[in-house]
Amino acid sequence: MTFEFSRRRVLAALLVVGASTHASATGATAGDGDGARDRRMSRVDPTFGVGEIHVSLADRRLYYVRSRSEAISYPIATPRDQDMWTGSEVVTRKMVNPPWRPTPTMMRENPRLPTYVPGGHQYNPMGARALYLGNTYYRIHGTDAPWLIGENISKGCIRMHDEHVIELFDGTRIGARVVVVKGSLAGNAGGSTAAAKHEMNGP
Repeated sequence: MTFEFSRRRVLAALLVVGASTHASATGATAGDGDGARDRRMSRVDPTFGVGEIHVSLADRRLYYVRSRSEAISYPIATPRDQDMWTGSEVVTRKMVNPPWRPTPTMMRENPRLPTYVPGGHQYNPMGARALYLGNTYYRIHGTDAPWLIGENISKGCIRMHDEHVIELFDGTRIGARVVVVKGSLAGNAGGSTAAAKHEMNGP
């Protein structure tokens, strides 16, 4: 198999995971001042456990809890509407330069996809690091398309800028709890965070 053939197949894979020309033109770009690379400290519910990861689909941000009531907040790309999920998982595996393999659903949708893209490849959509969640196909990982951060574009995974996922990777332990909610986690320890807790715990 020649490199050019492999490259074409990998580019086809990028189309499936969302790196479209339209998104590139309209999405956030590095350093454009719209918050696409905005890493900041945020207040969160003081009942959140230190070391936990909380993801708000509404905010399109990931919150890594550093201390009681305080977290590092990162911009993310979230799943498409039809692929959104909520709930609680744990980090079961961590990998540097993870390979990319399409899921069975992706292969059914596009049988021309490559079955494997090695880690570190310039067209690998997993980016520099990956945190594997439970026994699912879901990952928190980097990206080769940073202009898509801030969009709801993925097929279930949470994407981050590579420099952000490297920092998260280094600080996160195996077994860390990951909670994904639809509601906002922005603001202080009350209000929207309380609504998100209600969403997770049920009526």
